[in-house]
Amino acid sequence: MSGAREAVAAARAVRAERDARLEHLDFDRAPFTVAWEVTRACAYRCLHCRADAQPRRHPLELTTGEGVALIGGLETFGTRPILVLTGGDPLMRRDLFELARFADRRGLRVSLTPTATALTTRERMREAREAGVRRVAFSVDAADPAVHDRFRGFEGSFTRTLRGMENAAAEGLPLQINTTACRLNVDELERMVPLLERWRVVQWSVFFLVPVGRGRALPMLSAHEHERVLGWLYDVSREAPFDVKTTAAPQYRRIVAQRARSEARAAGEGVRPDAGAGAGFRFADGLDRPAKGVNDGRGFMFISHSGEVMPSGFLPIPAGSVRRRSPVDIYRRSSLFRQLRDPGALTGKCGRCEFRELCGGSRARAYAVTGDPLAADPSCPYEPAR
Repeated sequence: MSGAREAVAAARAVRAERDARLEHLDFDRAPFTVAWEVTRACAYRCLHCRADAQPRRHPLELTTGEGVALIGGLETFGTRPILVLTGGDPLMRRDLFELARFADRRGLRVSLTPTATALTTRERMREAREAGVRRVAFSVDAADPAVHDRFRGFEGSFTRTLRGMENAAAEGLPLQINTTACRLNVDELERMVPLLERWRVVQWSVFFLVPVGRGRALPMLSAHEHERVLGWLYDVSREAPFDVKTTAAPQYRRIVAQRARSEARAAGEGVRPDAGAGAGFRFADGLDRPAKGVNDGRGFMFISHSGEVMPSGFLPIPAGSVRRRSPVDIYRRSSLFRQLRDPGALTGKCGRCEFRELCGGSRARAYAVTGDPLAADPSCPYEPAR
């Protein structure tokens, strides 16, 4: 019995340390998540692809040795960031699981976002798990297979996605679903919820279209449509058995805060200043979410296939190259990243907004629409109180 009690106490201590780390992350010192575009090669031609992916691998991709050096550099952040191996289709790199295994051994928390092609076999999913991959994220953009297939530019992609998900689940890999929302599929979102429940996903990550890459040809939601959909997602999050996360829509944190405060007042409860600001989410796979809001360059860093470091894949302004400079040095010291982490540098109504530290607006969308990454986010209709 004493051994069992000691094991329980040790597990609690690990959880307590992890919770404390999530609560006190310093995004000036380290990102919570690093996305590495290991390749731009991909068999699909998705309408909204920010990478403008190509059928073949680019000759300037980071080599295996350079990838190992990059992972070693990321380890020196000292915070065990999440490393998302993405693309293109990361499965088109033959050394992918060698890199994943090295990252796992160096203490990084590895996830994978494959394209749902014939490569997502059960054997490859087993290799992913054995290499230390903790979660696999598949993209599903509609409940209607035909709508999804049009998005992906490949007939039958919906069926292949389901097959890939089944293979990953059969190997014990937790599932995340990524969905890009724009006017072409916004009416499909509500129909997605029962499917997500059936698939037993741990997280639904809804990406709100940023007009970059091929996505420039797609219609964004209006500001008021963004607000409506984000409010609906909050309602879903209150009942769903999975976590709801947004990408390129940091105003979701404002909506969560406003709704939580309103509900607390209606219930006659005291309201903390940070009520509803967004507690961290803890998952069995260790790919937790922090209490602090992650934004482009603030808690997030993107590394391209050729080693360029950017605030995110949707904000394609290079701040340096890992071939010439440490990723830690770029994240901490580049003027671009430092500006993006400074709420006082924001302009327009984002700069005046009382939620600028909690939210900060999508810097990627501001840049895509206005050419200025510090300008007001055009997807937010909120008018600041001051």
